[in-house]
Amino acid sequence: MKESSGFRRKKTFKQYVSGLSFRIISGTVILLLFFGAIQSIVGYVQFTRSLTREYNEAAFRTAATASFVIDGDRIDDYLGSSGESEEYKDMRRKLDALCQKQDVTLIYLIRPDTDDYGEFTSVVNITNEKSSYDPWPVGYRRETTNEEYRNIYRDIYENGLERGTVIRKYDLRGKEPHITSLIPIKDSAGNVSAILCVQRPMEELSRGMHHFLLNIVIATVLLALISSLFTYFFLRKHFVRPMREVTLEAARFARENSEAEEGALTNISTISEIEVLAKSIKQMERDTLDYVDRLTVMTAENKRIGTELYIAKKIQGAILPNEFPPFPGRGDFDIYASMTPAKEVGGDFYDFFLIDEDHLALVIADVAGKGVPAALFMMIAKLLIKLRVHSGGDLGEMLSDVNGTLIERNAMGLFVTVWLSVLTLSTGEGRAVNAGHENPAIRRKNGQYEFLKYKHFMPLAALDDTVFEEHEFTLEPGDSLLVYTDGVTEATDIDYNLYGEERLLAALNIEPDASPADCIMNVKKDIDDFVGDAEQFDDITMLALRYNGR
Repeated sequence: MKESSGFRRKKTFKQYVSGLSFRIISGTVILLLFFGAIQSIVGYVQFTRSLTREYNEAAFRTAATASFVIDGDRIDDYLGSSGESEEYKDMRRKLDALCQKQDVTLIYLIRPDTDDYGEFTSVVNITNEKSSYDPWPVGYRRETTNEEYRNIYRDIYENGLERGTVIRKYDLRGKEPHITSLIPIKDSAGNVSAILCVQRPMEELSRGMHHFLLNIVIATVLLALISSLFTYFFLRKHFVRPMREVTLEAARFARENSEAEEGALTNISTISEIEVLAKSIKQMERDTLDYVDRLTVMTAENKRIGTELYIAKKIQGAILPNEFPPFPGRGDFDIYASMTPAKEVGGDFYDFFLIDEDHLALVIADVAGKGVPAALFMMIAKLLIKLRVHSGGDLGEMLSDVNGTLIERNAMGLFVTVWLSVLTLSTGEGRAVNAGHENPAIRRKNGQYEFLKYKHFMPLAALDDTVFEEHEFTLEPGDSLLVYTDGVTEATDIDYNLYGEERLLAALNIEPDASPADCIMNVKKDIDDFVGDAEQFDDITMLALRYNGR
């Protein structure tokens, strides 16, 4: 039971942490702390600079005051008397009083060695009573502290520098951080005769900076806390609770898939965007339910249409000769055909049938259109052509009769291209008529495929009273013939390049002596390789014949 309770607490905490209130408030606090930190750093730097500048100015004022009690013309006398002259003692007393009153650490007067400024001589050295420094005796010589001091000495003597400052925080040899201000002491001729230095401790500066930084941190934390509380209550009332209602309603709809109760998501917030969101959710629910109802109806309708198209495809396939060999036992010819529709049903058709024992009819046609209308028109045209061919007569007259009948029953304005031929099997003599169809490809025995071109006429159902004329040809034993629809030559790849007649001949002549079935399979494979992943736009239909003779 404890483990179960702990699991629930852990899960509740995770939900709280991932909640909108926690994330917004956390982001607000982090943002405030970030800006507080930036403000603290900028303020700290500016405060430090300002306080350092103030300390430096105070040290210079002390040095300027001290310079009035020093006679620049008597530096040599001060050193020569070893500090025993009355003038020296008077100067020292005044500097000592100034040092104690101004609470500076050191006031000292030095004369640098002007050869390389590597050493200096102490003229007077006053220390504060509170400091731990031991005063230098008069005439005490020592090395210059560092390169920074040496450069300032040189600038004062050689470049006319009137004020120099050295701030030391590191490498202090046990001493406290301090700031030293340096000014020149000049004789009556205006020449620098010594350098007066005033050193002040930086303890007050450090305390001031730490105090300032502490105040900034406390103010930032308090501001973040107050802002977090205000943000929490404001967002909880005006944003989080309304958004929770919207979220719960969306979850309910996803779970139940039913419309919201009357009054739900109404006046849930004074924020216009949330109000718009709530109205949009309700509208989305209504639209979704309407869409589901329509989709259910459409799905049932599409299923019915799909079933009918499947049946139509089966019917269309059944009316085309699809059993090979179609005439078992006959060796005077070999025939094969195929149709690949672009949609469920196509507008192309082929047909071949024996009119009698010595005459074979060949038909291939292409209805101008796709889908169910083209398929219905195709079936009518196929039936009319077959019936009329069985009646006998001239092929041109046959197509003229069919053309007239199709025009009478062509409310949609469709038309069909047709290639019709009758072959006498005993002699190889053939008759053909081309009603706007593609040129057939013929191969003579032991030769290559080439196009058989002759006069074309208008497609069937295009114009009334069209006259068609037949054309005669002869096949010798071993000759082959291929007829096809424009779906072959107009097959298109992904770059919209057409397959074309040249590629068709090349595919046929790869294996020119192939059987009709292999001939069609070779062409179909070449088309598939050319087209690749491109969509098939038109039906692809082919009929191949090899005449063997008796």
